[in-house]
Amino acid sequence: MSLDDERNSGPFGGSGETRTRLPEGEGEIRRTSRPGRTSSRSLVTVVGVVVLLIAAIAFANRGDGGSDGATGDEKKPDAAATAPSGEKPVEGKNGGIPSGFGHDEQGAQSAASNYAVSLVSADILKPDRRAEIVKQLFVTDKVSELEDTFDKTYSKEFLDKVGLDENGDAAPGQTYVSRTVPVGTKVTDYADGAATVEVWCTGAFGTAGEKTTNPVSNDWFTLTLKLRWADDDWKVESFRSKDGPAPVNGDNKISTADEIAKAVKEYGGFTYAR
Repeated sequence: MSLDDERNSGPFGGSGETRTRLPEGEGEIRRTSRPGRTSSRSLVTVVGVVVLLIAAIAFANRGDGGSDGATGDEKKPDAAATAPSGEKPVEGKNGGIPSGFGHDEQGAQSAASNYAVSLVSADILKPDRRAEIVKQLFVTDKVSELEDTFDKTYSKEFLDKVGLDENGDAAPGQTYVSRTVPVGTKVTDYADGAATVEVWCTGAFGTAGEKTTNPVSNDWFTLTLKLRWADDDWKVESFRSKDGPAPVNGDNKISTADEIAKAVKEYGGFTYAR
């Protein structure tokens, strides 16, 4: 299976984009470093925020009845589509990965969110850990095939390109970062024993350290996971990815490599619940 070239982009040199092709071959995750925005765009952003705040205050002052005769209930959108449920997502963990999700749409969304974190993690590049992740996440009849596919995808050649050794470890003084954060989920198909869930994600990817050729940058992408109910839990049957939706980049002060590496070591992750 061929891989897109890993190369620098944005202010760090070069004109390309850093991509990691997914083992399924159905999509790819783009990891791009982008230049900062101009001051004029910052001004537009500030003005836009002020306008939104004024509009929100004006809307709130209208009251439930409003001037068009509509009732308060008619004005309120259905919050269930995006609001968190507050339900406990899982009963426990297996190999550090959440397991025991509910046999319903909410459970499928929770499973997809946590699986997305594992599928696009630094651990997936470590051969020993990768084998555990594949066995934990995927349906049994897909495990053997995917173990081979993952091993070919994350070959020594690929690891060399991102500055990692054959064990998936960064060079001394460097820290490889691959942190994925689910922003939201959407069920596009559901049956008693199967579900298709889209997970909108952001994250930080790259290598923190001196003389790195793969600096840590932010990305936005959507993972689509086809799940099957097996062994009393949701398991992944297949997955693919696409770029975005991505917001306009903020004018954030870029942190040093040491600050990024320290944050990765000190800040723990979460178990995600729909």
